Amino acid sequence: MISDGVEDEEKWLAAGIAGLQQNAFYMHRALDSNNLRDALKYSAQMLSELRTSRLSPHKYYELYMRAFDELRKLEMFFKEETRRGCSIIDLYELVQHAGNILPRLYLLCTVGSVYIKSKEAPAKDVLKDLVEMCRGIQHPVRGLFLRSYLAQVSRDKLPDIGSEYEGDADTVMDAVEFVLQNFTEMNKLWVRMQHQGPAREKEKREKERNELRDLVGKNLHVLSQVEGIDLDLYKDTVLPRVLEQVVNCKDDIAQYYLMDCIIQVFPDEYHLQTLDVLLSACPQLQPSVDIKTVLSQLMERLSNYAASSTEVLPEFLQVEAFSKLSNAIGKVIEAQVDMPTIGVVTLYSSLLTFTLHVHPDRLDYADQVLGACVKKLSGKGKIVVDSKATKQIVALLSAPLEKYNDIVTALKLSNYPRVLEYLDNETNKVMATVIIQSVMKNKTCISTDDKVEALFELIKGLIKDLDGTLDDEIDEDDFKEEQNSVARLIQMLYNDDPEEMFKIIGIVRKHILTGGPKRLPFTVPALVFSCLKLVRQLQGQEENPFGDETSTTPKKIFQLLNQTIEALLTVPAPELSLRLYLQCAEAANDCDLEPVAYEFFTQAYILYEEEISDSKAQVTAIHLIIGTLQRMHVFGVENRDTLTHKATGYSAKLLKKPDQCRAVYACSHLFWVDDQENMKDGERVLLCLKRALRIANAAQQMANAARGSTGSVTLFVEILNKYLYFFEKGNPQITVSTIQGLLELITTEMQSDSTSPDPSADAFLASTMRYIQFQKQKGGAVGEKYEAIKA
Repeated sequence: MISDGVEDEEKWLAAGIAGLQQNAFYMHRALDSNNLRDALKYSAQMLSELRTSRLSPHKYYELYMRAFDELRKLEMFFKEETRRGCSIIDLYELVQHAGNILPRLYLLCTVGSVYIKSKEAPAKDVLKDLVEMCRGIQHPVRGLFLRSYLAQVSRDKLPDIGSEYEGDADTVMDAVEFVLQNFTEMNKLWVRMQHQGPAREKEKREKERNELRDLVGKNLHVLSQVEGIDLDLYKDTVLPRVLEQVVNCKDDIAQYYLMDCIIQVFPDEYHLQTLDVLLSACPQLQPSVDIKTVLSQLMERLSNYAASSTEVLPEFLQVEAFSKLSNAIGKVIEAQVDMPTIGVVTLYSSLLTFTLHVHPDRLDYADQVLGACVKKLSGKGKIVVDSKATKQIVALLSAPLEKYNDIVTALKLSNYPRVLEYLDNETNKVMATVIIQSVMKNKTCISTDDKVEALFELIKGLIKDLDGTLDDEIDEDDFKEEQNSVARLIQMLYNDDPEEMFKIIGIVRKHILTGGPKRLPFTVPALVFSCLKLVRQLQGQEENPFGDETSTTPKKIFQLLNQTIEALLTVPAPELSLRLYLQCAEAANDCDLEPVAYEFFTQAYILYEEEISDSKAQVTAIHLIIGTLQRMHVFGVENRDTLTHKATGYSAKLLKKPDQCRAVYACSHLFWVDDQENMKDGERVLLCLKRALRIANAAQQMANAARGSTGSVTLFVEILNKYLYFFEKGNPQITVSTIQGLLELITTEMQSDSTSPDPSADAFLASTMRYIQFQKQKGGAVGEKYEAIKA
């Protein structure tokens, strides 16, 4: 009778321990006085405490361990008794007179241990007698602990080869027979526990059974330690007998645990040579057994065995391990019709890992595994996954990438993209990220258009919105990270042959333009710079040297670039588009393509006028325009004048006076380019600087009218620095008197009561004055120039 009360159980345990200790005390007194009859009497009474049915396995174990410790002392006493002349055979008979069967059998096992050591009878006979006698206890918990005690006391006394208890020619068989018989009986007792008690306590019983499982599994561990078990004996006797018991018990807990034990305790080479036998048992297991984990562990062990040494690989080929495992997985999935998708994927993931370890050169095997997985997944629709399932699917598809460190090899697997089709959108994106990370990590060069097409098909989860993806499901930071990784991937695509590279660019463009307005600002710039890289490669080559209109030329690429940047206008992203137009204009300039460069500038100006309205964005844009235009040498006088006039016009129309002033004095550089004599117009430089001064002056007056103070003189100091720059460059219009006049203006402004104090402007001016002094001290032509300036 098993009580539900935990407190009651504690009381019964305490009572059991008290009774055991009391009888152990009297037993010790009898042992000390060499009183055999009293020792047997009190030891039997002590062991009677183990007859209880009131304790859970956990509490019973506590009681058993105390009794076990006492039995070790009793065993030592029996050894002493035999040394003093007491017949071990008589002792063996004597303990059988104990009144109750459980104490009698514990005592019999204890004496039996001494009997075997005395070698007065063959070990096999004593062991056979003991294992048969133990059948007298059929209560599951009591029987399991009794047989566990028998296994414990006999494990070092088996008639094994090389053991001191070795018998005749069949000695190993005797040892095996004993352990197998004990294992079989223990398993029956363990399984019987499941069917005792009311149905409502099923969970409690399963928990208790799991607490006791190691008692059963210990027998298999003992078997694995028997030296005399060679491959033939294991193959012909041990494994079939163990599997027979596993299959016939028809209990899912026992089947799962024992299959796991077999895989863990016996050597890898035995598993390899007995794959047929082991795998044939799998489809016969109960449908509720987690067979996917069992098979996965088997394949993992075999994979590690293959990885441990190249010398063992021929064994795998010899036994055709791959085809056997592949067939077994197919049969298991057919037998377990309700196996969830996660189970199918886990099995094929383990098989693929095994294949990649054992047959790394056989891509057809890897493809076969993926194909079989696709076949099983077909008809199930998209896989609805949880985190565990996602992990398994990603593991399956990542295995080839990790093994070959090369996406190009994975692209040869025809079934690889077919598996991806069964992923839900989220897992598709995870997998796409894994693929891109693999390319980055291994610096893989993907250099042909068909491979790029295949690769972009694999990562389409990141490139465009898949059906059913809602905008609000996407985390903004994750999205940016994903798109940045796609942009990095685009930069990794390269081919030395311009024709091939142009094809690659065309394929990438086709894919990324499907990405929608959110993705284009990330992916288009990467594509543009990839095109510009190709333009630089083709720079300077003759236009269609053989008159072949299909060949790739810079002009052809610029046409593609124009169309690609236009796609950004749908986003809209005017600032980004303007930057890209200017980059293209600069590249066209280097290729001496004036009409193309002018067209790109025209597009940039249209964007500036029509799309960029924010004052800060306008300031940034105008400085980019001025900086790019200053570097252009391809334009004729008319085109350059048109563009320069526009740029100065935009500068003067900026909203804030300080911004106007800075943009206007920046325009001065458009009329004076160092390395081009035909682009040095000193008068227009001076005009720009004077205009900037007027604007700075107007800014001071506006500040005075609005706030009562004229503000900082920073703008005047900045203009002074421009004057000094052009003075040094030899602009004849910038004279000493002009600079002197500006210096006096700045000094007057700084001394004015209405000027606000500004430490940064003071420091800037002081630094400028130090520069003038430094140039004076330099001597030579520069020193002479500066000498006349009175600072």
